[in-house]
Amino acid sequence: MSRPARRAAKKAKTPPDLELEAGARAHFEDPVYYSDTYDWRDEDVVYYRDVALKRGRVLEHGIGNGRVALPMARAGVHVTGLDHTPAMLDHLRELLKQEPPAVRRRIELHQGDVRTTRLGKRFPLVICPFNAALHLYTRVDVEQWLARVREHLEPGGELVFDISMPVPGDLARDPNVPYRIPPFEHPTAGRVSYREHFDYDRVRQVLFVSMYFEPAPRKTKTKAKTKQITETFMTPLAQRQFYPQEMEALLHYNGFDVKELYGDFERGPLVQTSDVMVWHVTPRARGAKR
Repeated sequence: MSRPARRAAKKAKTPPDLELEAGARAHFEDPVYYSDTYDWRDEDVVYYRDVALKRGRVLEHGIGNGRVALPMARAGVHVTGLDHTPAMLDHLRELLKQEPPAVRRRIELHQGDVRTTRLGKRFPLVICPFNAALHLYTRVDVEQWLARVREHLEPGGELVFDISMPVPGDLARDPNVPYRIPPFEHPTAGRVSYREHFDYDRVRQVLFVSMYFEPAPRKTKTKAKTKQITETFMTPLAQRQFYPQEMEALLHYNGFDVKELYGDFERGPLVQTSDVMVWHVTPRARGAKR
C-alpha cells in the first residue's frame, strides 16, 4: 500500500493489524503466479534437503506450494507441513497427485498459524524457509512462534530458518517512485506491466511492498493462453526487517542458542554484503545458564 493510501486508511480508522494481515496473505493467494515467480530458486532447496536428510523427519513451517518440501520427500524425508494459506495447500495437493505413491505418503499437510498450532507431535528438525519468519511482525509473534517450535522439537532437535538481510537502499526508497520491469506474461492475468513501491515503516520495522499489475497490450494477435485482465490490481506484501543482533537477542531471551549462522546457502560467513541470514538454533535446557 502506497504512503498516500496508508494515510487515507488511517483517516478511515482502518486498524493497522488489517494492513499487516493483508501483507501476510495476499502474495500467497495466487499459487500459480507464486510458483512461476520463485521456482528458479534452488540453492535453499538443496540446503534444506541436505539438512533434512540427516534427520529423517521434519516439520516445515510455511510449506506453501511444496517448493522445498517436494524435493525433500523425493529424497526420502518425511515432511509434516504447516501453512496458513488454503490456496497454497490446495495447489500442493494437486501437485502431489502427480508424484509417486511413496512421495505422497511422505508429506502430511496441516492448515494453521505457526504461532498457535499444536500438532501433538515432536520432530528432530523444524524448518522455516524463505522469509516465512518475516511475517512475524511483533515481539509477541516471535515469542509465540518460538514457543511452538520448542513444543514440537525432540530432545536434541534443531530449528533452521532463513531470513533476508535488511538492505538499507531498499528501506530508503521513495515510496512515490516505482520500480518497474518490462511487460511480461502473468500465468493467471495475461500480459501485464509491473511496478512496485517500497514504503518502510521505521517504527514497526516493516517494509510494505505494493505490487501493481496493469493490463498491457500483446505484441502479437496470437490467442492468449490465459484470460487477459482489463483493470489494474495491487497485491500488498509486508515483511518485518530483523537485524542480526536483534534476531540473536530474540532467540537468546526465548531460550534458544545459536549453533551456526551463515550468510549464504554454501555455509559462508555472514558479512556486510550478505543477502540472507541462515540460522541453526537449538532450545536451551530449562534452567540452563544464559
